[in-house]
Amino acid sequence: MGLALAVLTAMLLGRGLSACDAGVNGAANSTFLVVLFVPSLWSLLTLSWVMVGVLLGRQALLHALALTVVLAAVCWCAVSLFWSGATHECPSGVPPWWPGFVPAPGF
Repeated sequence: MGLALAVLTAMLLGRGLSACDAGVNGAANSTFLVVLFVPSLWSLLTLSWVMVGVLLGRQALLHALALTVVLAAVCWCAVSLFWSGATHECPSGVPPWWPGFVPAPGF
């Protein structure tokens, strides 16, 4: 579960960087995502998974709800840290394909 979320988050970030032509170039951006971002996020997601399990124990419904919220928050924060700002292709800092009803990542 953690690896799948890490890869999906890296894909979202990579698509955002390439759509806004941000970063150094495609090779540098993909190397960063594959070599550093995915393993780091996978470790954070696994640690979050374990911490939620330790804190909530056997309460299945509460455990599932808390796990969903925590994992989504960790992925959102990870994307927000590396989301590019305004560029020539994306003056608002948001790619054109981003749905308007979903708030753009960023702090």
